Amino acid sequence: MRNILLLTDFSKNALNAIHYAINLYGSKCKYYILHVKRSTSYTTDDILTAGNESIYDSIFKNDKNELESVVTDLKNKFQPTTLNIETIMDFDVLTDAVNQVVKSKNIDLVVMGTNGATGAKEVIFGSNTINVIRKVNCDTLVIPENFEYRKIKEIVLPLDALDSVIGQPFSRILEFVKSYESKLHLLRINQNGSIPNSQLSDKEGINTLSKEMSYSYNIINNIPMHYAVSGFIQTQNIDLMILIEQKELMFERFFMGSTTTKIGNNLTVPLMVFHS
Repeated sequence: MRNILLLTDFSKNALNAIHYAINLYGSKCKYYILHVKRSTSYTTDDILTAGNESIYDSIFKNDKNELESVVTDLKNKFQPTTLNIETIMDFDVLTDAVNQVVKSKNIDLVVMGTNGATGAKEVIFGSNTINVIRKVNCDTLVIPENFEYRKIKEIVLPLDALDSVIGQPFSRILEFVKSYESKLHLLRINQNGSIPNSQLSDKEGINTLSKEMSYSYNIINNIPMHYAVSGFIQTQNIDLMILIEQKELMFERFFMGSTTTKIGNNLTVPLMVFHS
């Protein structure tokens, strides 16, 4: 059984991401809903007014009630589906809390929402989202604000000079694509126009696709990555974007630079990050 970790701050965006995940994976998974309390979210008054309650119970009481309400609403919404859901609360740094749950519960996928660059709580690619992907060694699914679930028919996998279509991460991507009978669009982007060694080896990996699934292979030269990816997503009606994470290297080249920040802050479709 697949174990999926759903992150929530009780926002509309987080709930939307949870709904997307359940629509995508159904009832054949064990879901863990994690809420992490921040130190800035309670005051001394919360402690002083605890009365006979423990400090822990006083701080988490409202959150516990909200989590129970979320679970009740989910089970009502997805009837007659029987959902296997467990709630978890923690008081910690977000990434530390997520890492602990990933390890203790053998999590296969972390799901979270992102509000984009204008998010009131700064849940953006420069903070919580990017930190979870970067510091948690687990595949991650990020759902843009207000993106409603739809069947995944078209998937794009952008590739640059460091990405390879040979190896274990790519094999897992193929399993995912085939499980939803989707079409995979490989987008080899050469921003400076030179042909990388990884492109020369693409043929070997592509040969494994021809008889197994629907795909397209596209080479784009001398166009900034964020333009190439954004344009392709719009013109091909893409339902999901996939990236291969290569530790910190992927973020320096894809998210942290000026071109890739534009992709993160203007994400229009769900993003699945497969860890190498």
